[in-house]
Amino acid sequence: MKRILVVDDDLAVLKQISAYLADDYEVSLAKSGNLAMQICVNEKPDLILLDIEMTDTDNFDIMSQLRRNPCLDRIPVIFLASHHSAEVEIHALKAGARDFIVKPVEKSILFHRIELHLRFISYQTQTEQAVMPLSDSVAVSFAEMIECRDESTDGHVIRAAKYVDILGKELINQGLFPDELNPAELQLMVRAAPLHDIGKIAISDRILLKAGQLDDTEFSMMKRHAEIGATILNRMYQRMPSQHYLRYASLIASSHHERYNGKGYPQGLAGDLIPLCGRIMAVADVYDALMENHVYRNGFSHIQASNIIYDNAGTHFDPRIVETFKKTEEQITEAANVH
Repeated sequence: MKRILVVDDDLAVLKQISAYLADDYEVSLAKSGNLAMQICVNEKPDLILLDIEMTDTDNFDIMSQLRRNPCLDRIPVIFLASHHSAEVEIHALKAGARDFIVKPVEKSILFHRIELHLRFISYQTQTEQAVMPLSDSVAVSFAEMIECRDESTDGHVIRAAKYVDILGKELINQGLFPDELNPAELQLMVRAAPLHDIGKIAISDRILLKAGQLDDTEFSMMKRHAEIGATILNRMYQRMPSQHYLRYASLIASSHHERYNGKGYPQGLAGDLIPLCGRIMAVADVYDALMENHVYRNGFSHIQASNIIYDNAGTHFDPRIVETFKKTEEQITEAANVH
């Protein structure tokens, strides 16, 4: 049964609409904007009927909060108003509302509008689910093309994404970072993870494939890949704002070389100022890089690589994520194909 959230500070209106819908939908009622947002976060309704004239709430602010949250921004919102105003209706539609109904609400019109938008969002979801594998395949293939420039990193982008998934699921199970991480957010992070080093497309082969240690100038140029990648991905996100994983891809590209003690790059962020997705990616990326064979050294064993991760808890890595790495070590080794 579809969930409908009705938001109105008039109790009589709430009761009337609830009576209309109760037999066909699971209905939640809210008399304030704060309660409405709590219900949205906890229940994720399929559609919202939102009174535009509530006295104690700026409902355009509610719309803004919904649109900023990747888990809620696709919920269709129908505005309710006592009087029709072309100016207000235009403002509502520009803010992201799907429709506009004048009160008192006529039951048949209400049902028609609700069903129309529920069918549309269902069709949109089905279409995206069909297209998503192709989109992800293209993104991963692009990342692998860049990876192919360095023969020592074969399969790195796929394995790193698997580690992010494993670590993220365990962090959720432990109840860590509840305001930043949930299954929907993690899915976006995992989709974004293969693109973390996309900025290396702009780095010279002379530097990228150098057999020995980079000198200071070369290392400074190599470090630029983080900012370059973030810029590329941010521009992609601006062109395709519905592809929320690109926002995470940009954050991961810019932050996965930051260090928990503030001595990383490109911004020298420390602690929780580093985006969570970047802190998770840092562990996944470094572990896999340590395990790989490079032109200047052979790959480490799992035990050696793991010990390096553990030894750098609190300096390079967020210690909470390192503890999670320990708890998921068996899953990590399976994903790494370590035997």
